[in-house]
Amino acid sequence: MLKFCSLYSGSSGNCLFVSSNNTKILIDCGTSCKKICDGLASINSSIDEIDAILVTHEHSDHVQSLGMVSKKYNIPIYINEETFNALSSAQKEKISEDKINYFINDKEFYFKDLIIKPFSIPHDAANPCGFNFLNNDKNYIYINER
Repeated sequence: MLKFCSLYSGSSGNCLFVSSNNTKILIDCGTSCKKICDGLASINSSIDEIDAILVTHEHSDHVQSLGMVSKKYNIPIYINEETFNALSSAQKEKISEDKINYFINDKEFYFKDLIIKPFSIPHDAANPCGFNFLNNDKNYIYINER
């Protein structure tokens, strides 16, 4: 089972919820921590249940509260190195080094019961990506073109 829900989408902030039987992930944290918590509550989930945060690119409408959410709720971050390096100093300072997990675009990795394949997309960012999620016989592709 794969479940996807856009909590926020647009120039004021982006955050997507992805879940499977054993995994709950956020893609991007581009709005306030409070809004993300409220959005999760509206779909009967909680920030305390989030296993990881995946990052598509470094623009503020995708990473506004990334450091705060990771630090406050002890959530690991999955990001490519170029995107991490392009984050503002203010964001990087909030992220604990042991919470950073680098992936390489176009190389799949496993996270709990998901296979995740980040892939490069055209966008005016350091190394932007979309994600292909595979779980059993289900497949979902996420591309954010903003």
